[in-house]
Amino acid sequence: MQTQQTNGSTQAAPVALIALVVLIGLNLRPFLTAPGPVLSDIVTDTGMGFGMLSLLTFLPMMLMGLGAFIAPHIQSIIGTRRSMFAALIILALGSVLRGFVPDGFSLVLTAVLCGAGVAMIQALMPGLIKANFPASIAAVTGLYSAMIMGGGALGARLTPWLAGTEHNWRFALSVLAIPAVLALLTAIPILKETASSGSKSGITGKLLRRPRTWMLMAAFGLVNAGYSSMVAWLAPYYQSLGMEAAETGNLVAVMAIAQALSAFGLPLLARHSVDRRPWLFLTLAMQATGFAGLAFAPQLSPYFWSAICGAGLGGSFALAMITSLDHLPKPQESGALAAMMQGGGFLIAALGPVATALLHNLTGTFASGWIMHLVLVASICPLYLSFNPRHYALVMNLALPAESGTQ
Repeated sequence: MQTQQTNGSTQAAPVALIALVVLIGLNLRPFLTAPGPVLSDIVTDTGMGFGMLSLLTFLPMMLMGLGAFIAPHIQSIIGTRRSMFAALIILALGSVLRGFVPDGFSLVLTAVLCGAGVAMIQALMPGLIKANFPASIAAVTGLYSAMIMGGGALGARLTPWLAGTEHNWRFALSVLAIPAVLALLTAIPILKETASSGSKSGITGKLLRRPRTWMLMAAFGLVNAGYSSMVAWLAPYYQSLGMEAAETGNLVAVMAIAQALSAFGLPLLARHSVDRRPWLFLTLAMQATGFAGLAFAPQLSPYFWSAICGAGLGGSFALAMITSLDHLPKPQESGALAAMMQGGGFLIAALGPVATALLHNLTGTFASGWIMHLVLVASICPLYLSFNPRHYALVMNLALPAESGTQ
């Protein structure tokens, strides 16, 4: 197994590293999906309106975006090991504090803490995966993506159950600190500090001058805007249509499980395809089907619409990560590109739930938000069409940057 200085690990056993990938992935979405099924209880206790509720998703997504640009600088100063430890501690702290929040503003602050921790983790992981699993990037990235989505399902399903008949949503949200602590305890013996390979600022500057970097950001962001809106508003949407809170939690869990299965399965199916575009278009077709069903026939088959949309979102997330890593040959460079794609992408994605809330206020229904995302899915098509692997060397201008691994 190849281990490089930039990834912050030593010759740890592949099984141990995979276990760490699984545990870390499981921690990155529960804090976003967990509030949805208990929003009615949160509103009753705190008086939060739709605008403030949207901040529970909007602000963490913004931090995930900004963190992708800030995290490499932090990593170059304190190293991968301490960066990961700090991120997991911040994530766990944010979850624990949710058990004691007195009001809506405090709850939003805990979302900011959790988002800051996740932002750092997401910036570190792509380069770590490519460096440690160069022969199985698609499979391990698919596993990582599946665990992200699976963690979302865990949060959505556990929260209403833990809240129970006493509607103790604070306790339910705080329990999500436990997986973060487990990931931290697992990381301690696996990640070892190494000498820094230097700042990535030179690579970042060169990547920002490539139009392809911005296209990857846009495509990733528009897809994840759909995810962030689903996480924020799927449960409230069906509660407004008369569905019980516990069942809407199941609905979000089904969506997240479908995401996880697709995020793991589609990269495996696509692993022998140099051109990922047919698979990317398949994910868009699934998203379009789901959003159309939610907008125009929500009562016809709520679980199917949620699952098919989730499968499209999860598959697109994983394949987008792999596609970004395909663009450049060296782990440091491709990891920087993937982090930047996530950075710009999550800044765009953060606007999804806010735009949906605004449309709800204007029209009185969440259906207008699903129609918006249906239009956004169509707008992604020309971006995906341009991702021709034969042109990667040309569009990334591999011969120019001194840092690039020119083939």
